[in-house]
Amino acid sequence: MTNQTLEHLEFTTDAGIGSLARVGLVVLATDLTIEYEFRQIFSEPDIGLFAARIFNDAVVSPETLSAMGPRITQTVNLILPDEPLDVVAYGCTSASMVMGEEKVFESIRESQPDAKCTTPATAAFEAFRAFEAKRIAVLTPYRDDVNQIVKSYIEQAGFEVTVFGSFNEEHDPTVAKIDAKSIANAVDKLKQAGEVDMVFVSCTNVRLMDAVCDIEKRTGLPVTSSNHAMAWHAMRLAGDIRKLPQWGRLYEKELN
Repeated sequence: MTNQTLEHLEFTTDAGIGSLARVGLVVLATDLTIEYEFRQIFSEPDIGLFAARIFNDAVVSPETLSAMGPRITQTVNLILPDEPLDVVAYGCTSASMVMGEEKVFESIRESQPDAKCTTPATAAFEAFRAFEAKRIAVLTPYRDDVNQIVKSYIEQAGFEVTVFGSFNEEHDPTVAKIDAKSIANAVDKLKQAGEVDMVFVSCTNVRLMDAVCDIEKRTGLPVTSSNHAMAWHAMRLAGDIRKLPQWGRLYEKELN
């Protein structure tokens, strides 16, 4: 029997994955959560989600967060090299606050000069504005020195942090294992502690997507998190205006 090799077979092409928009996602090396939660929103092929991981230390401190700055551009370079991205999302809340959003955007645009940019901080502020929320309850997993930066950054953006709660866990992989019941119980305590318009759960390693609707029903408040807000913001920046109420009240909102 003769083996045959067929060369130069005819083919046709279409627009491929991301025919309407391409979203790039910078993921922390220690993050176990963000890709799972983002892919629940970016589940259709017309808006493609493409990720690369950036090295970070497992211990979250102001110093280890700042150390990521020089690595941002080279990480974005790994996402579809030489291809344009419509949106780039940088997946670290506390680092975006330590370095400042504009510094992160500058690093992204060194690789993708025409991309729209977002961070969890940027997205959270847009979420607050979508609900006209001024009094924010903030829940984090961070240790105290990082918490102080987060609280100050939110307040400098023009919002009032009326209640602040933390698990005070500095080991990032442990944060990813905090269960939904613990998050819900903590949010309940924050609501009881002060006057609140909205709840923000900070950190891309914290899981919220699957529980957000139940927590909103329990509290009667709009609730968002780093991943929850940033996926929504990236989706809207990419031109996707679909309403997805199964993912919470925010996903019925457009950008202001």
